Amino acid sequence: MKLPGLIVALLVSTVLAMPQEKSRPRARDVGIVVGILPAGPLNAITDVSGVTVGHATLVRGDNIRTGVTAILPHGGNLFREKVPGAVFIGNAFGKLAGSTQVNELGEIETPIMLTSTLNVPRVADATIDYMLALAGNEDVQSINPLVGETNDGFLNDIRGRHVGREEVFAAIKNAHGGAVDEGCVGAGTGTVAFGFKGGIGTSSRKLPASLGGYTLGVLVQTNFGGVLTINGAPVGRELGQYYLKDQLSGSHVRGNPSSSNTADGSVIIVIATDAPIDHRNLQRLAARSMMGLARTGSAASNGSGDYAIAFSTAPELRIRNVRNTRSSQTSIPFLANDAMSPLFLAVIEATEEAIYNSLFRATTTSGRGHTVEALPIERTLEILRKHGGLSNRER
Repeated sequence: MKLPGLIVALLVSTVLAMPQEKSRPRARDVGIVVGILPAGPLNAITDVSGVTVGHATLVRGDNIRTGVTAILPHGGNLFREKVPGAVFIGNAFGKLAGSTQVNELGEIETPIMLTSTLNVPRVADATIDYMLALAGNEDVQSINPLVGETNDGFLNDIRGRHVGREEVFAAIKNAHGGAVDEGCVGAGTGTVAFGFKGGIGTSSRKLPASLGGYTLGVLVQTNFGGVLTINGAPVGRELGQYYLKDQLSGSHVRGNPSSSNTADGSVIIVIATDAPIDHRNLQRLAARSMMGLARTGSAASNGSGDYAIAFSTAPELRIRNVRNTRSSQTSIPFLANDAMSPLFLAVIEATEEAIYNSLFRATTTSGRGHTVEALPIERTLEILRKHGGLSNRER
């Protein structure tokens, strides 16, 4: 039986918008062990108890390669049970809606949403709709949606602003714990990192009991450039794909830069922890994620928006009503400054590995007449072996 054209188109769109098959490994699967701290069981932001992640992915026709990703600190009503939060800005060439209130009040009251640049107002509007409709929010007259972005216009019809209410609601409602889809999904569908296909990546670290036993997880949306470095190995340089390559070789044609020639773009780093941390130390924690970003070879260009969002899921820190009184009137047991150092190391390591996972899991993608190749895994492993960048088991 021949299906009507519209039904066929809808079926094709649905199939293409499903998460990619797990055909490419994560960095740790091939022996890339970052740092000294152990990863959590899933090596994902969802190792932090209660945190869930959802994606809505749009792949349609030849020009639509975009989506939205939702990170929920807990499964309750976030407006009624706000979590401590903070935003750190490495470079502010971006549109992080809601950031000023987060840093003024030190709390997050909606899911953290990631999308593409021109969809920020649409995603913010839909997130407000979602929050206002929650039971218990009938009298709410102010919502502060927290929406980050990177620009996916190289592969995606960004001016079409294709992410709307349906996609936002789907990402939030489909958010779940467990393994997190990475690579070309959600807000990472059309992104580019280091001249290769970027996307969503995640990683986690677990502190030993003697240091509190806390878990810290990171999720990234990668869309930036530089000179890719993995575990200290000059991968981008040896692959011949890196920032300023054309200028240094004298082959650059003014006004027609190649995808390997730019370091512009953005990265959003979302950090979750179950450690009881106040706003000030969450901001210090978020700042350290930029060190993990730097380890990967980011050039931190003028045109890159580099943002980190950090929050704590510690139940005793939740703010339980709109008058901002906490659940307990006793002294809040925030971590002391001296106790933060192991968590600083954890966020550096987890950010670095999450970025690698975004590259390893992403697949070659075409859109708007362009094709961005995935990071070539075998050639990358050869470079890592040469420079001692793999664990002993994989060398």
